[in-house]
Amino acid sequence: MSGENFEIEESFAEMLEKSIKTLNTGDKVTGVVTGITPTEIYVDLGTKHAGYIPASELTDDPTVKIEDLVKVGDEIETYVMRVNDQEGVATLSKKRLDTVKSWDDIEQAREERTTVEGVVTEENKGGVVVSIKGVRVFVPASQTGLPREAAMSELLKKKVRLRITEVNRARKRVVGSIRAVEAEERAARAAQVWENIEVEKRYTGTVKSLTSYGAFVDIGGVDGMVHVSELSWSRIKHPSEVVSVGDTVEVYVISFDPEKKKISLGMKDHSQDPWAVFTDKYHIDDVANVRVVKLMTFGAFAEIVPGVDGLIHISQIADHRIDKPGDVLSEGQMVDVKITDIDYDKKKVSLSIRALLEDAQRTQGTGGDDAVVASSDSEGTEVAADLAGE
Repeated sequence: MSGENFEIEESFAEMLEKSIKTLNTGDKVTGVVTGITPTEIYVDLGTKHAGYIPASELTDDPTVKIEDLVKVGDEIETYVMRVNDQEGVATLSKKRLDTVKSWDDIEQAREERTTVEGVVTEENKGGVVVSIKGVRVFVPASQTGLPREAAMSELLKKKVRLRITEVNRARKRVVGSIRAVEAEERAARAAQVWENIEVEKRYTGTVKSLTSYGAFVDIGGVDGMVHVSELSWSRIKHPSEVVSVGDTVEVYVISFDPEKKKISLGMKDHSQDPWAVFTDKYHIDDVANVRVVKLMTFGAFAEIVPGVDGLIHISQIADHRIDKPGDVLSEGQMVDVKITDIDYDKKKVSLSIRALLEDAQRTQGTGGDDAVVASSDSEGTEVAADLAGE
């Protein structure tokens, strides 16, 4: 037999072998798409069986059109679902093969500690379920990254990144952690912040929590604290008067300590001096509408402009003798006053309600003679000392 005849005979043998080759359920096979209908895709497997993929076995996504996924002539890898030898037909599934591959990918992701992405499909007892290419991954509530009081439903239909922590293929159980990825990403961002931080540097941050003494702001993986005195030029009693949890705020660095991992932030605008704003707008004998911010035994502090307070001495609150400022005024009250004295060197201002009352009676006011001035930072200790000296 010549070599040429031997090759022909060999090729016929191979073709014969292919034509009688049987398929088994669970086989992975590759074929060529020969036809597409709205309900199924026909695939030539190169065997005696005619393969077809029901449309429902092409993808889990009901919004995708068949013609957008496959075209005649495409080579496609599928999974054998059923074999009918009598009819010579093999029912195939692409999405099952994708799921099998997904299990392989998930096992690899667990071994290599890589990050995977999926969509939260349901809220389950004690956590949520994330679908990753057809594989259900359970994420316990403690690993969702949500605060304790938050509802699991907040994550529904959201795309999330997670770390696979447990895979049991026999029991079809996969456990993952969203929190682990968030922690690592936050640590990476924090390292970047500490590497580049400097005094006066500005950040756009998010208010994470409030305390009586300030607000904690996340500036990118690191929380800094804005002291209550740095939240606003106005005198405030609690940070909630200025910001709320979740607010996006502009802050700048006042100081930082890399060893203690502490950052002090400011929020109020230092580019505009409150005293300059005040002196530009007001002069002695002007009338101002002010807000009472603090009552003392010797008088009341009132905010003239944010960052500048004046003192209404107890003798200047009314046109008659009173026992205490609280008999006439209350904190938060808006009142009209006359500016009776401004100490430009010490940045102190004296205010009088009495002078306005006397003006109204067409009487010359003398409020500037016996009013006690207050510092613009509203500290009552210095004023009290002045009084004690008198």
